[in-house]
Amino acid sequence: MAEFLSATDKRTHYCGTLTESDIGSKVCVMGWVQRQRDLGALIFIDLRDRTGIVQLSFDDATDREIFEKAFRCRSEFVLAVHGTVRPRAEGAINPNLPTGKVEICVESMKVLSAAQTPPFEIGTGKKVNDEIALRYRYLDLRRPELQRNIRMRHEIARVARQYYYENGFLEIETPMMIKPTPEGARDYVVPSRIHPGSMYALPQSPQLYKQLLMLSGYDRYIQLARCFRDEDLRADRQPEFTQIDLEMSFASMEEIMEVNEGFIKRVFKEVLGVDIATPMQRMTFAEAMNLYGSDKPDTRYEMTIKDMSAVVANTTFPVFAGALADGGSVRAIVAKNGASALTRKEIDKLTEHAKGIGAKGVAFIRWADAAPNCSFAKFLAPEELNALIEALGLEQGDVALFVADKDKVVLPVLGALRTLVAKKLDIIPKGQFNFLWITEFPFFEWNEETGAWDAMHHPFTMPLEECLPYLESDPGKVRAKCYDMVLNGTELLSGSIRITDWQLQEQMFRALGLTKEEIEAKFGFLVDAYKYGAPPHGGSGMGLDRLAMVMLGADSLRDVIAFPKVQNASELMSGCPAPADPKAMEELHLAFVPESKE
Repeated sequence: MAEFLSATDKRTHYCGTLTESDIGSKVCVMGWVQRQRDLGALIFIDLRDRTGIVQLSFDDATDREIFEKAFRCRSEFVLAVHGTVRPRAEGAINPNLPTGKVEICVESMKVLSAAQTPPFEIGTGKKVNDEIALRYRYLDLRRPELQRNIRMRHEIARVARQYYYENGFLEIETPMMIKPTPEGARDYVVPSRIHPGSMYALPQSPQLYKQLLMLSGYDRYIQLARCFRDEDLRADRQPEFTQIDLEMSFASMEEIMEVNEGFIKRVFKEVLGVDIATPMQRMTFAEAMNLYGSDKPDTRYEMTIKDMSAVVANTTFPVFAGALADGGSVRAIVAKNGASALTRKEIDKLTEHAKGIGAKGVAFIRWADAAPNCSFAKFLAPEELNALIEALGLEQGDVALFVADKDKVVLPVLGALRTLVAKKLDIIPKGQFNFLWITEFPFFEWNEETGAWDAMHHPFTMPLEECLPYLESDPGKVRAKCYDMVLNGTELLSGSIRITDWQLQEQMFRALGLTKEEIEAKFGFLVDAYKYGAPPHGGSGMGLDRLAMVMLGADSLRDVIAFPKVQNASELMSGCPAPADPKAMEELHLAFVPESKE
């Protein structure tokens, strides 16, 4: 039978906060039983709350009824305990615990809740099956590791609010049910009962509303905004997430980047005690792709991409010659001292991976023994192979991997191989934070399926002024006034200067293939707003969850979100999504259409 708290049962301390300075103090602590140790005349209980563990001691001097309660306690029982803090016996000190020099001599105790045996041990550090852990997430969240992660996420949010408030930003909430607008991913939609056949969308970001706030005169806006995107999940992507969202009027791109750098410097110092150097490195999109094959490169290690097209210009190797004749290139990465790890079998695995993401194959030079082994040696004269080795800076012990095709294939494939090889060779430094800004992204990207140009970012991004003449005549030449902040190969922030001229905005929509009627239906309110005096403005959205994940060195967003979804966007604990009630479907004017088996 559970006991109940009374007016005198007021917690005075958290378990993990007691130290030698508290010796002799009367305290009241509450928490969960981590473990109970019955030594006959002595019983010890480790009591746990979100701050840590403290040892409870029961001995011959303990009231018999209390001693019997302690005897019956099991893992995860919930207790309220009154007692006196005293030093542990000389041989019982635990140097691995912050509270390891003290214990509580228990004088009274209530069992507030008994517990069944949990499906896995909590607080032992043992690996738990992901499906079981997520099904019992409320138990998984008791683990010290996850509690540390959730606390750090809270600290990041706290610092964000303090920093931006101090810099003149106003926190303003924007709607959670909005008009569906194209923003790059599928919307989650909410059917309207009052407006049959109409839908609200959950916001992919507060993009339009924060721009309208700039038009309304709130020149510095900030929000820890909930965002929703119906897209395939991966380790750093969840269907619902939080971003540190901001917008600034009368500010240049440099000022917006600077204020974000200031936040990063502050949060890393306050939360991790790490000094981040500013200003951060900058790199254009073209430079990043040519050097690293990625628009979010990890610059903690070298292995940059080398263009070998000129060196092999006269080659008879059909793969290289064909790519060059078709307007492509031949490029390579060099894995220094990689020959022992990158065996022929491992290179074959990398080749299969490259084929899976668009490459026709991977050629290689592997210099493990006295002479280099080249997969295309029969097409090379000795002097040609030597020229290639010299141009690559290849030495004994190294491996070079080549891909030949159009640049849109070669660069991302080599970028992916670069990451796989670095992990295989274990050359990525731990505890190092390499930030950089990527700028001058292409404004448009060609969609092979639709045969039309799509906006690479959202369509409210300002093009670089020198690119404006090409908006409709040559969209491939247009570069955007936008910027991404990248940390160790993860995109943390994306932002841009916005279009504020309504005529230019209409021109942009036309370049994206929207008719006048479509523009009016989807964005008419925004275009109209620009006609009433729009200040120049820009902003950004920084992933709070991703930032916490990278700062913690976690492998997945699941480690920093209290109740995450799994890969099929379901939540195992509560069983959502779930079938809708037929009556609710009827009220919402919806009908379920079974999926076709064809």
